[in-house]
Amino acid sequence: MLLGCIGDDFTGASDLGNTLTRAGMRCVQYVGVPDAPAAAGVEAGIVALKSRSIPVADAVAQSLQALDWLRAQGCRQFLFKYCSTFDSTPEGNIGPVAEALADALDARQVIFCPAFPAMGRSVYQGHLFVGDRLLNESGMQHHPLTPMTDPDIRRWLSRQARGSVGLVDAGIVRQGPDAIAQALAAQDAQGHRLIVTDAITDDDLLALGRAVAEQPIITGGSGIAMGLPANFAARGELAGSAAAWRAQPGPAVVLSGSCSQATRDQVARHRAAHPSRELRAEAVMAGDIHVDALADWAMAQAGVPLIYTSADPARVADSQARFGQAAIASAIEALFSGLARALVRRGCTGLICAGGETSGAIVSGLGLDTLEIGPEIATGVPAMRARPDLVLALKSGNFGGPDFFMDAAGVLKGAS
Repeated sequence: MLLGCIGDDFTGASDLGNTLTRAGMRCVQYVGVPDAPAAAGVEAGIVALKSRSIPVADAVAQSLQALDWLRAQGCRQFLFKYCSTFDSTPEGNIGPVAEALADALDARQVIFCPAFPAMGRSVYQGHLFVGDRLLNESGMQHHPLTPMTDPDIRRWLSRQARGSVGLVDAGIVRQGPDAIAQALAAQDAQGHRLIVTDAITDDDLLALGRAVAEQPIITGGSGIAMGLPANFAARGELAGSAAAWRAQPGPAVVLSGSCSQATRDQVARHRAAHPSRELRAEAVMAGDIHVDALADWAMAQAGVPLIYTSADPARVADSQARFGQAAIASAIEALFSGLARALVRRGCTGLICAGGETSGAIVSGLGLDTLEIGPEIATGVPAMRARPDLVLALKSGNFGGPDFFMDAAGVLKGAS
């Protein structure tokens, strides 16, 4: 294994796997830290954690455990992957985890680049944009778990981390890898260990990838991985082949817990033409949702049924005020976990999951440990094989086009 990756949620990890696979690496995603060595021939291993919103100390401990396993597999470079909207709180978890990993690897220059231009995420003068809006005006300021109220990544990261934060701006990035490397060294000399890097285009990300070829650890969104496989290929270390994808005909069901605007639009479009059931927070907390009955309903439907808790920010805030943020999140995740198990027992062969927390709950509930990365469904979202008779699509909230759910069902079933 050459490149060892740690993802702070399941959908983000699959997004990274999609990027690395497309760039030519044989990539496997692991659900949590494995308890056995990796199979031979894996070039990039991604340990997918569910550490984005847990207590800081737990996130650090889990990430260091993942690092230990990846080092034991022989990895020479490491990537800490987080969301392209830098989902975190003023306390963490991005800064504390990154610093702990850097300490363990004795790394001096650690870049932070959440940019993902294909999804409209760009960093300019240290500020994160979503399309033409600053992060705190993009809707992410209403996120129920990690409201992003400041677009200045330097300032946000400084609140989380012990060390000072520097910047390599777009003007330098555009000059290419040598200029970037010199700027990183200059930032290091000024005492900045954590360094935010601007990136507006894919070419910027490719230049950054070449500039950090010898750095022990890189952090960012999946976009920062675009240029890394070429470094290994230039040294003749890649086999240049990947396992062939095999689709899985059979029933598919959509489970959506994301409250992002993009997912809510996808839900509205899908439910207009397909069977759907909304699960309201009040009913979940009251114990009025019966998993077996819900699974029976889904498997009796024609087409691709949808079961969702996605709601607008005002309703989410009201539910959190009534029941408590942690309590309601735990209840909904437990519901989706149990529902996934019930659906698979009844012969469901395809699960399409929207939302990082939802996807994490489903993957954990099914006891999955290794995911084979398949073809791209939408930017940043691959099809994945979990078992010989089970395929998945794990989607971050803001990813995918208006018809993503049907697009995913087509790829999973082999219809497109």
